[in-house]
Amino acid sequence: MATMDTAEPSRRDFLYIATGAVAAVGAASAVWPFIDQMNPDASALALASTEVDVSAVAPGQIITVKWRGKPVFIRNRTPDEMKALAAMDVKSLKDPQSDADRVKKGHENLLVVVGVCTHLGCVPLGNAGDHHGWFCPCHGSHYDASGRIHAGPAPLNLPVPPYEFISDKVVKIG
Repeated sequence: MATMDTAEPSRRDFLYIATGAVAAVGAASAVWPFIDQMNPDASALALASTEVDVSAVAPGQIITVKWRGKPVFIRNRTPDEMKALAAMDVKSLKDPQSDADRVKKGHENLLVVVGVCTHLGCVPLGNAGDHHGWFCPCHGSHYDASGRIHAGPAPLNLPVPPYEFISDKVVKIG
């Protein structure tokens, strides 16, 4: 039968453990500034999201706000516009997407899209074009009031940024 060594820990064992713990804490405190400097600075974090009061946006009106250095269009669509957009045949579009997929439930009248043409990055003009949405005069792309591409060289709809309604009057983009 083998006997087990049940010797008590010595002072030397304690010193090895204590020295290792101090070395680990020292190494972590020396490395932390290098890791922390990779975090974004406060000015970049401030651009990560923006809150917009949409209570003053009248039906049919488009406002432009900045988010991450890009224009974002917020359009308060009229009931007639929403009715026409919902009735449109989505299969005929270049980038088929229903109007209901581009807005938040309960706030269907408010459309939020990044205001950059998906062709070459121009900024389209609001309430213009063949479909009374946006028109990019640089290359002739026509978008409807839901930001969906109908004609021109743009391959995709105007992108919908991540957004949420904080209240009935305030939308948070980003």
